[in-house]
Amino acid sequence: MRILYGVQGTGNGHVTRARVMSTALARAGIEVDYLFSGRAPERYFNMEPFGAYQVRQGLTLVTDAGRVLLGRTLLRNNLYRLWRDAADLDLSGYDLVISDFEPVTAWAAKRQRVPSLGIAHQYAFCYPVPGVAKAPWFKPLLKLIAPVQQAVGVHWHHFDAPILPPLIEPQANPLDCVERQVLVYLPFETLDDIRYWLRGFASHRFIVYCAIEQAEQQHNLQLKPFSRRGFQQDLAICDGVICNAGFGLCSEAIQSGKKLLVKPLTNQIEQSANAAALQELARARIMRKFDPTLLETWLALPNPAPQPWPDTATALVEWILDGRQEPVDRLSRRLWHRSEQRLAPASI
Repeated sequence: MRILYGVQGTGNGHVTRARVMSTALARAGIEVDYLFSGRAPERYFNMEPFGAYQVRQGLTLVTDAGRVLLGRTLLRNNLYRLWRDAADLDLSGYDLVISDFEPVTAWAAKRQRVPSLGIAHQYAFCYPVPGVAKAPWFKPLLKLIAPVQQAVGVHWHHFDAPILPPLIEPQANPLDCVERQVLVYLPFETLDDIRYWLRGFASHRFIVYCAIEQAEQQHNLQLKPFSRRGFQQDLAICDGVICNAGFGLCSEAIQSGKKLLVKPLTNQIEQSANAAALQELARARIMRKFDPTLLETWLALPNPAPQPWPDTATALVEWILDGRQEPVDRLSRRLWHRSEQRLAPASI
């Protein structure tokens, strides 16, 4: 079997999912080529698992200071370029296209009538999960952006729908808690806003991952450049995580037993829905602005117990090799049964 795997690159959560799936696919001996879109080629990092991957322009979001700029996003995206890239992508020789909400590969598969499978958090929003009731247009938009023949969604809970648990690697580092050391990853916010907000809490040390070349210390903030390995090490020992409401990092924080303070990206329905789900599941505190009072309250909270997820990637690869014969709702029940045997309740 030969697969073309398309990955939306606007957020690191998509890349994280693809990294987990790449390990399971390689272990099964499946030949896979990878295509990424939505981010400038030089902005991808730690991409070794994907070999000689391809990059296309695809679709992206324009953000500023924690907000999606809707008008500039519409102007930035070139639909004709997307259409041409999909038309020019040669899928001959591929048995299956997998799309993690990646539009070029999804549309190429649709045009060339190649079997396609969507595996992404976004496809969970095809069902009535928390946060989507106020956006009835979101489900049709998903199908327009990255149409696939069969869609499989992942989420933190099944919500009585055929949704699978998150695709997350087990934490490779020993879990610990260095008191008052907090991990911060807010890539859509301005660094000046972050610094101003956190400097008032001198009793805590904040490890801030941001777009810089070299690590530097600024008062109670340690700024670090992006690094997958370093980030995972800091996640394993931190005393809580402050982040936007992206699916991947929140999944990793829940798995590692870290309290969450999340600031959903304004005008981004996925992050708003994620925040609603986290709140319903009592997995995070939500902030809409840089609120010192809320931060002070959150810093005093204990961390919950680690919540390991089942091996969703291996189950998906076995399901694909078996010709996807098992109904997705049955696969979902099997995986959540494994999860419920290990998970403990939490309250944040």
